[in-house]
Amino acid sequence: MKKETRILFMGTPEIASHILEGLINADYNIVGLIAQQDKPVGRKGIIEPVPTKKVAMKYNIPVYQVAKIRLDYEFVKEINPDLIITCAYGQIVPQGLLDIPRLGSINVHGSLLPKYRGASPIQQALINNDEVSGVTIMEMIDKMDAGKMYLKKEIPLTKDDNYTSLYDKMKQAGLEALLEMLPDFIDGKIEGEEQDESLVTFCKKISKEEEHLSLDSTCEQFVGYVRGLSYTPGGYLLDNGQIFKILKAEKLNSLIHGQIGEIVKCDKFGLVLQLKDGQVSLLEVQKQGKNKMDYKSFVNGNQNFIGKVLK
Repeated sequence: MKKETRILFMGTPEIASHILEGLINADYNIVGLIAQQDKPVGRKGIIEPVPTKKVAMKYNIPVYQVAKIRLDYEFVKEINPDLIITCAYGQIVPQGLLDIPRLGSINVHGSLLPKYRGASPIQQALINNDEVSGVTIMEMIDKMDAGKMYLKKEIPLTKDDNYTSLYDKMKQAGLEALLEMLPDFIDGKIEGEEQDESLVTFCKKISKEEEHLSLDSTCEQFVGYVRGLSYTPGGYLLDNGQIFKILKAEKLNSLIHGQIGEIVKCDKFGLVLQLKDGQVSLLEVQKQGKNKMDYKSFVNGNQNFIGKVLK
């Protein structure tokens, strides 16, 4: 059944490339890839293939990179897929395209639906200091992340998890969930479960402005944003107009000993930042143009940092 089922994969970033390669290695018949267009990478702006394209090229799978898929998808009829699988494709997929494959279209979504429909589910679980996250294999329909759910896989979260670590866990959980449900799905043995609309929450794409951490946050809110933005792109405060990234932090206490934004001390607990309802320990930081480092290494080279007020 694997070889007979023609699968068209739609996805672009690293998480999608991991799942695509996992499907290939599990002997599924991937007849094509639709991905976002290649973009400049790094300071030199060199055009590189997107991660899924690199995988497809490795296995000689045809690649289609369409500027606006909602306007240009007639070519999919010629590919004649039985099933479309999407993961972080990056564009709204029109219903006309979803209707082409006889088995329908399914998506790997980075939350336990109906929680966190939208563009930033991995980050939001961390920002909100959730104790569990996960993936949902779901039906693709023309309403955002609203289709039937076929399989969920939970991922327990620890206080040390950040976006980078959860992204890695999500890649593996997404692949495992997909490989677990695909045989029965292809055989028509999974009906799916409708989402409870009363439990739906939404999350938008993280904006550039939100990378600038708010000093009006509580300690818990501040730590949540640090986790959700680390290590990429990295939340920051400003030190005399210079970006000062905070890549790991934890709540220390409920003391008020300085003005909000002030680095009040540095001891065995970390570089201590005053917030409105207590203090947080900054454990990993990065000055603009420098490498990230733990707080001890940072303080050794920045003896005058205590007493500074960050904005």
